[in-house]
Amino acid sequence: MPPDHQAEVSIPSDLAEARRVQELIEGALQASAYSEHDIFSIKLALEEALVNAIKHGNQMDPDKRVVVAYSVTPARFDIRITDEGDGFRPEDVPDPTAIENLERPCGRGLLLMRGFMTEVEYHGKGNVVRMAKVRDAGE
Repeated sequence: MPPDHQAEVSIPSDLAEARRVQELIEGALQASAYSEHDIFSIKLALEEALVNAIKHGNQMDPDKRVVVAYSVTPARFDIRITDEGDGFRPEDVPDPTAIENLERPCGRGLLLMRGFMTEVEYHGKGNVVRMAKVRDAGE
C-alpha cells in the first residue's frame, strides 16, 4: 500500500501554474493506484475549481494567490482550494439545466464538480471550495 500523500501549495493567479498543480496531483493519484476513471473525474473537477478560483475569484489578478491543500490516501482524495476573491453564494448561480439557462455558460462548472466528486462544499464567504472523491470499496 503506498504511503499517504499530503501537500499545500500557493500559486499566483496563472492558468499555467494551475496546470502544474494538476500534474502534481495526478502523479500522486497514480502513485496511489487510483483508477483511470477516478483520475479523470478528479482532473475535470479540479480543473474547473482552479479556473473558477483564478478567473472568477481572483479576477486573473497576478498579485492574488490561490492556495491548494490536498491529501491522497488509499481510501479518498481530499482537496481545499482557497482564492483571495470576494466569494460567492453557490445558490445564486443559475441552474444550467433549467430551460431558460440552457444557452448560458454559467453554472456548468459547478454542476460538473458536483457530478464528478463525492463531496463538494463551499466555506468562508464562498472563496473556499472543499471537494472529496471517495474510492469505490471494490478498488
